[in-house]
Amino acid sequence: MNEYGFLSILPPLIAIIFALTTRQVFIALYAGIVMGDFIISGYSISGAVIGSVERSVTILGEVWVAKTIVFALLVGSVIVLISASGGVEGFIEYISRKKKIIKSKRSALFLTYIIGLIIFVESSITALIAGTVSRPLTDKFKVSREKLAYVCDSTSAPVCSLIPLNAWGALLIGLITTQISAGVISGDAVYLLIQSIPFNFYSIVTLIVVFIIVYKDKDFGAMNTAEIRALKEGKLIRDGANPIVDEEVMSLKTDEGINPAPLRMILPISVLILMMPIGLYLSGDGNMLKGSGTTAIFYSVLTTLLFCGIYYVGILKIFTLNIFMKHLNRGAGAMFQVAAVLVFAFAIGDITVELGTGNYLAHLSEGFLSPALGPVVIFILASFISFSTGTSWGTFSIMIPIALQMGVAIDAHLLLMIGAVVSGGVFGDHCSPISDTSIVSSMAAGSDHIDHVNTQLPYALFSGVIAIILFTIFGVLLT
Repeated sequence: MNEYGFLSILPPLIAIIFALTTRQVFIALYAGIVMGDFIISGYSISGAVIGSVERSVTILGEVWVAKTIVFALLVGSVIVLISASGGVEGFIEYISRKKKIIKSKRSALFLTYIIGLIIFVESSITALIAGTVSRPLTDKFKVSREKLAYVCDSTSAPVCSLIPLNAWGALLIGLITTQISAGVISGDAVYLLIQSIPFNFYSIVTLIVVFIIVYKDKDFGAMNTAEIRALKEGKLIRDGANPIVDEEVMSLKTDEGINPAPLRMILPISVLILMMPIGLYLSGDGNMLKGSGTTAIFYSVLTTLLFCGIYYVGILKIFTLNIFMKHLNRGAGAMFQVAAVLVFAFAIGDITVELGTGNYLAHLSEGFLSPALGPVVIFILASFISFSTGTSWGTFSIMIPIALQMGVAIDAHLLLMIGAVVSGGVFGDHCSPISDTSIVSSMAAGSDHIDHVNTQLPYALFSGVIAIILFTIFGVLLT
């Protein structure tokens, strides 16, 4: 048990309460950071204020954080450049008018869903591309931004957790390998992870639920209210909502005098996608499953910007170098708020690590596990940790060692235990207002972030309950 005990829960709890009550994610995250440093500094007000500022600045010194922030800024540049070049407009015109593929609200959302399934290289890239490509089409058919954010968020992380040929797989394989090396379990890490995929119940159920929701065009709870508002009043976002990006800058408009063409979007996005596995391969010294996700996305977006410069300025000559740089700066500037929120999200994650929030929650389960109930308890516990910390990856890092060690001790089904950790990490992340992946999904869809969290929550809880039932059933059957 860590020295802070119950106090370790307070910073994320404060952040979550502030986010839901004030609807200001930036303020909420900072309040959680201040509370954390207040505890760490021995309840000193000056220590809390100075510590929170220092922590938020120091966190940028972490290489992976700096790369993620640069990625967040520059991906805004990519979006604006693709839009100004006529790529987005050309693609939309091609699939909706020439090919007549997108003819309704359902087909527009299915496009989002399919993009979420086929681009499984990294959850942020998946959500960004799905939201950017689909937003003009879903706007046309009066789909609320909350619904678009839900489809982006509920396909990106689940599909990345189900297909391990990405940074998610690299992390999980590394964590499992550590337990094999320590002699806790035996076997091959890659084989064990692949075998555990059918037990990743939450991700599987979520993808099925999203498909049904899109196909049936039936909503419930806050999402139904949002959809009625968009359809009957034409208001894609709620009055008084605070979208996480500048709507004017990220309006996806083609520059005057440029004729739209779909290849101007397809080629840069293809470069962005293809560079991800190449980046993982290179950063992993020839082993993609050992590569760095943050390094891969960092170089993916840099390469894509370089390609855009050569393609738009050098080959097509639709931009001068000055215009290109103007759009690049405009796009990066539009993402400043997102980058700032991500810095605070990472900083509060740092707080939870220092306070031992995840370990405290994990230790609460000791002595209560049985072989049959072990998987469902691990799922619930991983969900709480992910919800409290806002990170599925952090949850994996905490819970994989605990789940495997406990699984061996109580003779539980180890593949089911791995599936429970991954499922819980994604589930809690989907429910948490301080989740960085949910923040990116809100940004991609142009949605108010708290509205996205509130409308997605009933669907996430529904899928979570089904996952609990499945983990209980399979825990009994496989024991």
